[in-house]
Amino acid sequence: MKKVLIIEDEKSIAELERDYLEINGFETDIVLTGDQGLQVAITQDYDLILLDVMLPNIDGFEICRKVRNIKEIPIIMVTAKKEEIDKIRGLGLGADDYLVKPFSPNEMVARVKAHLARFERLSTKQKPETLPIDIRGLSIDRTDRRVLVNNQEVIVTNKEFDVLTFLAMNPNQVFSKEHLFERIWGYDSSGDISTVTVHIRKIREKIEHDPSNPEYIETVWGAGYRFKST
Repeated sequence: MKKVLIIEDEKSIAELERDYLEINGFETDIVLTGDQGLQVAITQDYDLILLDVMLPNIDGFEICRKVRNIKEIPIIMVTAKKEEIDKIRGLGLGADDYLVKPFSPNEMVARVKAHLARFERLSTKQKPETLPIDIRGLSIDRTDRRVLVNNQEVIVTNKEFDVLTFLAMNPNQVFSKEHLFERIWGYDSSGDISTVTVHIRKIREKIEHDPSNPEYIETVWGAGYRFKST
């Protein structure tokens, strides 16, 4: 049975999320404050986190950042805010998706199921015999899903790894944001195409010596992105 952690300070909303998830066969835990939610998230094992943005003590953005630095797990952020900048900020910190209140409980369950299925599929599809990709000091280990720059490991999220690996396996080809979104997130994803731009930026910050003048992933204006092999 998949286990979901609900971090939500509005008890009625948390209980609604719990009830619908449990009806659909999930085990759930509820935490009502940010500091307790962070502690539970990093010390206990869950398959997915439903994370409210506005929380007492520590907000959802900070929880997302700290959890993502420690473990790879699907995170769906829940917020009453509709501003695009909040979505971009959450996605940049490693969130996988966003739900804006008020939302349909059935949609919430559908998104939880979709992200769990996608995470499991991405985690198990790598073949043990897959050889690493080594290009000019950048090494991508597809078996252990690790990235090294000049022999120093950099921590990337699951989606960042998939974007980087796909581009590196198809060097010197231009891929639009739409193509990358469909390839990495899937046709049925409920996310936002702006997440592609956010993930490219985060990847550059981690692997490029000068992110503003990238030597690996370049922007082809008006067309998309291309991984340079030379």
